[in-house]
Amino acid sequence: MLQLPRRALALVLAGGRGTRLKDLTAARAKPAVPFGGKFRIIDFALSNCINSGIRRVGVITQYKSHSLLRHLQHGWAFLRAEANEFIEMLPAQQRSGEEWWYRGTADAVSQNIDILREHGADYILVLAGDHIYKMDYASMLAEHRSSGAPCTVATIEVPSAEARAFGVMKVDANNRITAFVEKPDDPEPWRSSPGRVLASMGIYVFDAAFLFAELERDMGAADSTHDFGRDLIPAIVARGLAGTHAFARSCVTRDSTAGPYWRDLGTVDAYWAANIDLTAASPALDIYDSQWPIWTWQEQLPPAKFVFDRDDRRGMAVDSIVANGCIVSGARVSRSVLFPQVRVNSWSQVRNSVVLPGVDIGRHARVSNAIIDRGCRLPEGMVIGEDPEADRLRFHRTSTGVSLVTQPMLERLPS
Repeated sequence: MLQLPRRALALVLAGGRGTRLKDLTAARAKPAVPFGGKFRIIDFALSNCINSGIRRVGVITQYKSHSLLRHLQHGWAFLRAEANEFIEMLPAQQRSGEEWWYRGTADAVSQNIDILREHGADYILVLAGDHIYKMDYASMLAEHRSSGAPCTVATIEVPSAEARAFGVMKVDANNRITAFVEKPDDPEPWRSSPGRVLASMGIYVFDAAFLFAELERDMGAADSTHDFGRDLIPAIVARGLAGTHAFARSCVTRDSTAGPYWRDLGTVDAYWAANIDLTAASPALDIYDSQWPIWTWQEQLPPAKFVFDRDDRRGMAVDSIVANGCIVSGARVSRSVLFPQVRVNSWSQVRNSVVLPGVDIGRHARVSNAIIDRGCRLPEGMVIGEDPEADRLRFHRTSTGVSLVTQPMLERLPS
């Protein structure tokens, strides 16, 4: 098992625009969106690779990838090329005779097939760059090899009501997939859990030669959208060649009683909730585990600072994550995540909110149930999260009451 990761190459699909994240992805690719006080979303997939022993990684990029590429250059350039270790960026590029960029996830891999062949890997691990979880890919590789199936799909049980966001499958007693439907409206429940379905995590292991042959077949199919979930995996399932790997068997956690934690941060609500999850006393996603660290790049900044201890203004934060460079000056922060260099000024309150780097919250402001994007300057006395109609007119407000605030939105407000 220890040798298998060295025979594998991981591909992280990081080119998606992430339109359901609204203005959070207006200037950055979804995998580059900040998460958890100091990380980027892509750091979780990359850290899983490094911690699993996989040190050959290609990152496939496309949409507004500058901040993502800069993050990878700054934080992920520590691998040793002379030891055949690398994290290599694979941006979309029009090749001779082609008039398109990446048309789908399978097409993105296919357009880099010559590069993949050069590396001579026995196994190709395909990952999404926009999910939050901790997983030992070495366990999945070992199960893939022992199953005899040339394709293995990582799975997780989800409520039936959420099935429309996933590829849903049926599995036989030998863990072979017998049916696969992408984002069904009315899925059949998983056999062992009524009210739940078995969903694809968008994590695949392939025998390399098999994947290359399947990609060539798919590229020649005129009716294909060239997507793993819509085209490639269903075609493999139809021939009985796809097996499954249950995430519960490779999820990394120090709490044996906790269920597997995996989140697709595809919506504003999901992004807000996953960040706020981390403020719990014992969060389901353990980012403090030194045995399975989440690697990233961070600027060298001074420690967080809390100032003033008077009855009328006291700098304090409870049930919160506060990153380096933050100053909480005579303000109260509760159940919130403050990214680096956030300043919360006197007599302000921040509750149940995610505040991205470089935000300045003016005096006497009250912010609740919000995501404040990078670099925002909230004027003195601004109130967010208390008047749904006012928030809806000024910002993007979700149906569950989370307000997304960006600097362009603030600049459009009447002075």
